[in-house]
Parts: sequence; structure tokens; C-alpha cells
Amino acid sequence: KPFIWKETVFSLALATNNNVVLTPAGEHHWPKHYPYCGGAFQSPIDITSEMLRFDPTLRPIEVQNYNLSPNEQLTLGNNGHSVQISLPHKMHISSLPHHYAAAQLHFHWGSSSRPSGSEHRVNSKQYAAEMHVVHFNTEKYPNMSMAVDKSDGLAVLGVLIEVRHCRLLSFINGIKYRGQKVQMPGFNIRSLLPARLDEYYRYDGSLTTPPCYPSVLWTVFRNHVTISRKQVLH
Repeated sequence: KPFIWKETVFSLALATNNNVVLTPAGEHHWPKHYPYCGGAFQSPIDITSEMLRFDPTLRPIEVQNYNLSPNEQLTLGNNGHSVQISLPHKMHISSLPHHYAAAQLHFHWGSSSRPSGSEHRVNSKQYAAEMHVVHFNTEKYPNMSMAVDKSDGLAVLGVLIEVRHCRLLSFINGIKYRGQKVQMPGFNIRSLLPARLDEYYRYDGSLTTPPCYPSVLWTVFRNHVTISRKQVLH
């Protein structure tokens, strides 16, 4: 029987990025300049057992066209606080109320001195890293920019990452500095997700950094994936 959970209570958790550490003091001052950052729907959250309830109406996540051909070139870039890969809009989620097409995926992780860097926590456990696959509502909005501040604009798949051993993003060496970009061949993006897509936490939340628009339908998978320690601490 699938374990599909719906989050109904919201709280604020620490957010850390690769080159920019969003300290508690910094987050405390965000609402002065970005009012949404102090709202009730602010992400990320600490997903605790007592805040969960089973929702039988939720369906397993279904992703389409995630297996990209090596002939399809993707752009991998460093935007100053995360590693981001552009994704073709043909990739989409087919199990949500609207048609959400992929736009990009990016990572958040810690450092050698602070190896835990996931944005979401589960029962206060912070994972080594977290991947977000960002989609936008193509039924109502022509592009990501138009969707980003709308209440039904975005749907993000969140994947928690533990540190063990597996191959992931060997191209990162070429984008050590902000603004750098490299081309990389397409690959099976589905391989970055957990094996089971029917076990997840669901809640209505926001962008995790300013301007913190409450525009994200969050799906955080219950099962984590693994990457190598060398890749996290590089």
C-alpha cells in the first residue's frame, strides 16, 4: 500500500547553499525587504511525524520524457549559490492537476566544515544535500518568469541526498566560479530520483530564497538517493 503523505503545518528551517550560506540572522532580516519571506507558507520546513496525515487522494508521481538522449546538449552552470542544469520543457509531470513542464534542476549542499546542507529536514534530520527539479504550469503561463510568483505557478520535486558512492555530475569541475557554464550530454534524469515515486511528502510552500513567493507545490520524496563523499566535499 503506497505511503503518500500530505504536509499540513508549516515552519521555517535553515537553508544553506554552496557558495552563499543563508545564516539564521540573514533569514531573520529577509521579511524587511521581501514580505513573503515572513509568510505562513515559507519553505523549507522540518517535516515531522506529528505534522503528517495520509491523503488517499494523492497519486504516485509520474514523470514523462525524463530519459534524455546523449545527443541532447544540456547547459550546466554556476549561478553563484547553486549548480543548475537547464532542462527541456518536454520533460513534465503528468500526475498533478495541471501540466507542469520542467525548467531546470539545481542542488543545495554544505561544505567540508559543515557537510549537512539539505534545505528540508525530516524529523530534524538534515541530509548532506538536496536536489530540486523545478517545473512550471504551462497550462496557464507561457514561461517560468510569468509563473514564478503565481500561487499555482510552480511544482518542485525535492530529493534528499545522502553521502555514499555513486556517479553524479562529473562536469562540476568546469564551473567552479559564478557565471561559468559548460555543455553536457543529456542523460536519464529519472536516475537521479528515488526508485519509488509513490512515497512522498506534499505541501503548499514557497521559493526557499528571496523573494520567497508562495508559488510552489512541493513534493519531497520520502526515500533519499546517494552520491559520493568526494563529490559533496569537492
